[in-house]
Amino acid sequence: MTLNIGFIGVGGIAEVHLRNISQMEGARVAAVYDVNAERAQFIAQKYETQAYASLDEMLDGERLDGVYICVPPFAHGEAERAVIARGLPMLVEKPLGVEIEPAQSILAAVREKGVLTSVGYHWRYSEAANEAKARLAGKTIGMALGYWLGDMPMVPWWRRMDGSGGQLVEQTTHIVDLARYLLGEVVEVYAAYAERGMKQEVEGVTVPDVGTVTLKFASGAVATISNTCLLNQYYTVGLDILTREAIYEVRGDSLTERRRHETVVRRNQTNPYYEEDKAFLAAIQTNNPSLIRSSYEDAFRTFRVTLAANESAATGKPVRLPS
Repeated sequence: MTLNIGFIGVGGIAEVHLRNISQMEGARVAAVYDVNAERAQFIAQKYETQAYASLDEMLDGERLDGVYICVPPFAHGEAERAVIARGLPMLVEKPLGVEIEPAQSILAAVREKGVLTSVGYHWRYSEAANEAKARLAGKTIGMALGYWLGDMPMVPWWRRMDGSGGQLVEQTTHIVDLARYLLGEVVEVYAAYAERGMKQEVEGVTVPDVGTVTLKFASGAVATISNTCLLNQYYTVGLDILTREAIYEVRGDSLTERRRHETVVRRNQTNPYYEEDKAFLAAIQTNNPSLIRSSYEDAFRTFRVTLAANESAATGKPVRLPS
């Protein structure tokens, strides 16, 4: 059976998924919709599919087996509700929004309808992350150090808090999620943000351009995750996990394991975005949600941590997370 997949939002991240699906046997891009009709038509021609003028028209005009929702953070809500109402599996690109709503009510609807969900935390599908997870099993993790250090994406909505939720919510969420994946659940968050220059250089900036978050985990481990969009260059992105015996440095393309007298680097052989898409399609075909490593419910926990960091930075106080 060939799966018919629809896309809501066809910007940059959607194209990653569009390319993957167009290369997979047993699946096809059946329909696309975007508020930018010109962009939707361009993508439809590129991937030899149908562009629709409205969301409902696409969802009701096609016999879809699954839907990708690849909209900016501020635009979440309508698309998810429409897809859930039709009982369709959905892969939602992170983050889930800029505030607790509409994500919290969407989670309630997902639970009520029992729809299959995935969220775009592709690091969970990387060989580096999963090798680290295997090697950390049974070990006592002392602490972790996370980073997302680079320049500012020149997308107008990204540089506004009401558009993106800020760098930790929109971008560094990948590292927060990776920390949860490898270290377990977060119970307390403390954050400090600052504005160190981008507000003066780029018009319309309301996001802090530097920040550090301290996380306490249920296991007793602690972590700091720092981000900046102040630089004029890429610096580093990743997570370092420290145990007594070894240090594990997880990066987008590799895992470095450092022991006292030995350092081993293992390079990824597969594309985590492709693996993520393959898992989503396989889960649809088999109705097996266990193939998915980040459901909407699990991703909501990561989202809640990033929102707690924003709250802590605003109030100057630690935020305890509900169990």
